[in-house]
Amino acid sequence: MKFRSLVQKFFVFVLCLTAATAAAGQKAAGNELRQEKLLNGLKVLIWSDPSATDVKVSIRVHSGAAFDPQGKEGLMKLLSENILPTPASREFFTEDLGGTLEIITNYDYIQINGTARSSEFLTLLETLAQAVTNPTIDKDNTAALKKSLTEKLAVLEKDPSYIADQAAAKRLFGTFPYGRPSMGSLESLQRIDPTDLVLAKQRFLSADNATVAILGNFNNDLAFRAVRRYFGAWLKSDKRVPATFRQPDAPDTKPVQIAVPGANPPQSSFALRGLARNDPDYFAAAVLEKVLRMRSAKAAPGAAVSHDARMLPGVVTVRYSGSAGFPFSLFTDRISESEFAQARNEAITEFLKRSVIDQWLDADTYRTSPASEASGFQKLSVADVQRAADRLAKNPIVSVVVTPAGATE
Repeated sequence: MKFRSLVQKFFVFVLCLTAATAAAGQKAAGNELRQEKLLNGLKVLIWSDPSATDVKVSIRVHSGAAFDPQGKEGLMKLLSENILPTPASREFFTEDLGGTLEIITNYDYIQINGTARSSEFLTLLETLAQAVTNPTIDKDNTAALKKSLTEKLAVLEKDPSYIADQAAAKRLFGTFPYGRPSMGSLESLQRIDPTDLVLAKQRFLSADNATVAILGNFNNDLAFRAVRRYFGAWLKSDKRVPATFRQPDAPDTKPVQIAVPGANPPQSSFALRGLARNDPDYFAAAVLEKVLRMRSAKAAPGAAVSHDARMLPGVVTVRYSGSAGFPFSLFTDRISESEFAQARNEAITEFLKRSVIDQWLDADTYRTSPASEASGFQKLSVADVQRAADRLAKNPIVSVVVTPAGATE
């Protein structure tokens, strides 16, 4: 009993720490957040930290691969790669600025992360601003980017695990955006031309559809003046494109078997619809994901479980090597207090690792608040997580097994 009491006190302490450090979401490295909005609609978040040795600038465009036109999947991925399209433009960040560059594209957003030495702050900001506000879209750049992405897809589309996941997503969502590959396919990339990229840029790459976040060692007022100077001319869109799509039809749950050369051992992928990122049960589902991972590790070593919460209903995926059926016990077994305690601890630890920049950018993308995000785990009980499990367990499950060529009947 004393041990249990100590464990409970530990979790209360961790949750209080979460609330103190991330709940308000107002501070980073002991410095308050400054929020501004430019006349063109661009939202700006600034944290000045005199103790930092470098600076980070993140630009989030709140539209992602979900907006790819049907038949031209991969368009938003190409658009993001076109922001800094050449090897030289990317090497500049490491060789000249002493920093890094990262470009992320998923179904919900495009994000450019750049870092540099503090002394190169203005150069970093100006370089990223020029790249994002006025990217060069031409025939040569488009051809080079398509070639590079095609080479990556040529490898992926032979990977049994990737094939299983994509087939399961297509089975689960159909023509709904989440049923189509975010990177596109070898066929869809061939249909994309520079005109498509220009139209996508005009629709989505606009000041009022973006947030700029800056964290590091710099003068606060200088930073805001620089943002106004470098991003002030970024055009505002004529009309925001809302993320509204017709909900997918109920999936066909008949098992699918696909023969692929070299798929030995077979790869199985099971998927069911999950929760949206701003769903009230999102935090319970985040803890549930940890419970499912613990259970799958015991039931089938090497299995992987993920719950990808997105702007619209997400997806729960269970993957493993082999061709056995879906392990229903992952959901049907009631969640114990010990499972809940361990899973919540892991979820909190993972949450605390996220940067304050990503917390606030997520709040903009998914229309949540940093305060509610930080307190999301505080009042959770095992009953809340069980409720989320019961919700998900009612959803139809699709199954795909990729077997060695010649193994299917």
